[in-house]
Amino acid sequence: MPNEDVQFPSGSDIEIESLDEFDTAVARGPLAGFRVQSVDLTARTVALLATDTAGAVFLGCAMQPDAAAKVRADGALVFPPVPQLPFDPYRGGLYSPAELFEGLAQGYEHTPDALSYAWYQQTKADGDVFSSMLRSIHDDAISDALDELLVGARVVGVMGGHAMARGTAEYEGAAVLGRTLAREGFTVATGGGPGAMEAANLGAYAAPFADAMLGSALQLLARQPSFGPSVSRWARAAFEVRTRWPRGGTSVGIPTWFYGHEPPNAFANAIAKYFVNATREDGLLARSTAGVVFLPGAAGTVQEIFDNATPNYYESRGGPTPMVLVDRAHWTEHLPAWPLLRALAAERPMAARVALVDSVSEAPEALARMSREP
Repeated sequence: MPNEDVQFPSGSDIEIESLDEFDTAVARGPLAGFRVQSVDLTARTVALLATDTAGAVFLGCAMQPDAAAKVRADGALVFPPVPQLPFDPYRGGLYSPAELFEGLAQGYEHTPDALSYAWYQQTKADGDVFSSMLRSIHDDAISDALDELLVGARVVGVMGGHAMARGTAEYEGAAVLGRTLAREGFTVATGGGPGAMEAANLGAYAAPFADAMLGSALQLLARQPSFGPSVSRWARAAFEVRTRWPRGGTSVGIPTWFYGHEPPNAFANAIAKYFVNATREDGLLARSTAGVVFLPGAAGTVQEIFDNATPNYYESRGGPTPMVLVDRAHWTEHLPAWPLLRALAAERPMAARVALVDSVSEAPEALARMSREP
């Protein structure tokens, strides 16, 4: 039955991502200009036979053979589902933790996340244009879904290394940062993996609860400090937190199967997982429109600092956005990225948008201060 509450945007190229939206669109007339994205239409044969589908595009939609033949005869473009894939290249939304970790009770290696990484490992170097096309379609669908999710959001990126262990003061500090940012109305976005990334997503998840909840969750998680040697035990501890405290706050994780040996964390409620790491890196930083906090990290975090500095330097995405580096000793002595960043920013508008702070507790105020400055 059509749903009168469903509203489609004006213009062409309108996406249909659910049966509810499909039923509403069919009730209103022909489907020209619609893109039906990964919707199971096997129970909608009568509607498809009765509807003018000329000018529509069907992306990975299962149909009965007679319906598929009629739709093609209408002149619609049909990209059929691809069998025996551990992922849906045409998906209309982001992943949830439950989806990526389905089957965790039998071991992480049985989950869609692990199976997708295994497929990637098998196909990334074989030169098969079909496999590379599937990866590209999937990643473009993820980017589309991520943009839809973040419309109007004030996004703060939190970057940091995967090696930060549960049960440490550094992990707790990153979690408190995520909680503070979420309570201030920001959408926390991370690289979606373990360590500092998990801690920030955990903090955002804890934001709606009383402060004591985070302390209890940290104690529970500390029993499994790292995803090595057992991703299964590490992930189950996170789902135990989610079970004890359901309906936590929202945040975004943007991981990659390029680093598939690092599992995604279960505290980001929306997970935009990519195959191509360069697309993931640039997309994460570009969508952090309210600034980025860089916690101590190694090569990956250093890369992210300068990936973010470049568009701020050239103002290729508009005015520069805030960049906060946390831990003076780390960024001036151990990995001295700060002197170079400050030198780049000198006498440019971005000079007012970079800051170095001693502790993670100072980061929210630094972000707020730089956002207020002209």
